[in-house]
Amino acid sequence: MRVKDIIAVIEEFAPLALQETYDNAGLITGHPETGVTGAVLCVDVSEEVIDEAVRLGAGLVIAHHPVIFRPLRAITGQTNVEKVVMKAIREGIAIYAAHTNLDRARHGMSWMLARQLGLANIEVLDPEGEGVGFGAVGELAEETEVTEFLREVQRKLGVGCIRYSEPHKERVRRVALITGSGGDGLEKAIGAGADVFLTADLRHDRFLAARGRILLADIGHFESEFCAIELIHDVISKKIPNFALHKSTKERNPVGYFV
Repeated sequence: MRVKDIIAVIEEFAPLALQETYDNAGLITGHPETGVTGAVLCVDVSEEVIDEAVRLGAGLVIAHHPVIFRPLRAITGQTNVEKVVMKAIREGIAIYAAHTNLDRARHGMSWMLARQLGLANIEVLDPEGEGVGFGAVGELAEETEVTEFLREVQRKLGVGCIRYSEPHKERVRRVALITGSGGDGLEKAIGAGADVFLTADLRHDRFLAARGRILLADIGHFESEFCAIELIHDVISKKIPNFALHKSTKERNPVGYFV
């Protein structure tokens, strides 16, 4: 199997044309024609993840976040990004990133997170046609008390801490969500009739704007996007069932919580 064969499967599901103009999704290091027998899946590429790929004999790392997001003027090993790139090239590891194209794809990131939370009747929150767009909105099986809902989110997603706004009602059912930094989707969530808007990286003004209108739940950036690993695994395994896919065991959330 060649690197480009794996890329073709990913981009059939999430074409690069869907990525935002500021993004850098796609092949970051390596050559498309290189043969590979497996891939390590992660949210963020680190030196430890590259070492893991080497140990497993996987010539490819597939990440959600592009390790090179802004242009590099030099690669001298002075930053973590430079160290990762240097190690990947030295060890012959290809790195591919599926970022905002995976967010906007039909049944993409937010859809996967909605499924993990057990939502039904899922729709795209901000549709751009043919099921493409950011976010998702769906319904819990039944109305749930706010505290119980937040506990279930913690349990199902392994979230250590949730920042939330003052509840405007005691029970919730309709849930809108956007993986990653989704604060700009607040009005879309309210317009969709959601009782809850779940996302990450919410600013103070978003909590003020939500007062008396919707419950905000900020679960953390990494936590909201960890579903990328499961999504990429599903996309590839359905098309190439015999290709070895390893969910990274060395990746760790860069954010800690003192609770």
